[in-house]
Amino acid sequence: MKAYWPGAGKVNMVLLGLLILLLSALLAACGSGGGSDAAAQVVEDYYRALAEGNVDQMISLSCADWEQNARLEFDAFAGVQTELGDLQCTSSGKDGDVTLVTCTGEILATYGNEQQNFDLGGIDYRVVQEAGEWRMCGY
Repeated sequence: MKAYWPGAGKVNMVLLGLLILLLSALLAACGSGGGSDAAAQVVEDYYRALAEGNVDQMISLSCADWEQNARLEFDAFAGVQTELGDLQCTSSGKDGDVTLVTCTGEILATYGNEQQNFDLGGIDYRVVQEAGEWRMCGY
């Protein structure tokens, strides 16, 4: 392709570079906020840790004020086989500095031959940023 004015090739290259930079910035923004909901992910990770019997992970995902409650929740399921059923969480709003998260799904707990389902829906989970990290902080 032949340029129609002197320097047109340089202008085209600059425009192409700016276009690539703009597209890269847009893709980075989508990757950090659009597809991944960090506050909601913490609640999902918290319940995955509960189902896997990992109290240390539950505590590391909890704010300082919630750590004792995380231990109590863990103790409530100690010795019980648990798994998560269709857990999905999303941020649903703000309450001051707190991000509210709602979930669908359930904890399936097997006590001997009896299975109980604990619905995780219909609850506003409270997630805060503490020391630069998102932390589960109650419901």
